[in-house]
Formats: sequence, C-alpha cells, structure tokens
Amino acid sequence: MHYVWVVIIGFVAGVIAKLIHPGPNEPSGFILTTLLGIAGAFVATFIGQAIGWYGPDQSAGFIGAIVGAIIVLVAWGAFAKRTD
Repeated sequence: MHYVWVVIIGFVAGVIAKLIHPGPNEPSGFILTTLLGIAGAFVATFIGQAIGWYGPDQSAGFIGAIVGAIIVLVAWGAFAKRTD
C-alpha cells in the first residue's frame, strides 16, 4: 500500500509543480508527471538531509516534493532540447 501512496503523492506533486512552473518542453503524460513528483521528493529529501532539515530516517513531505519537482523542472528546462 505504501507504493500506491508514493505514486499518488508523486502524481499530485508533479501536476502542481507543472502548474506552478509551466514550460514549452516539460515532460508530459501520466507516467512522466508521476516520475517528476517522485524524483522531486527524492531531491527534496536529499537536499533537506544535506542541509540538516531532515534526519537520516526522515523524508520530505508533500510541500517538499512539490519544491523538489520544481527544481527538477528547472533542471529539465536547462538541459532539454528546445522544440521551437
């Protein structure tokens, strides 16, 4: 059941991040949006643990997943090919 919640939270975080940071060449579709949110949660957890906000056994929450997904979108926009 844990993995189902990971997918649901990842999808919602990815959708919200895409609404906050729209772009012409961002990933689209259910799978990529879900992976975006999950990757955002991992990024937020890594950064939070490195800064000292989270302990070694803690992970980022929903807001952290959204912020991490925005960071992933910004990185995606910097490295992805432009489709103009």
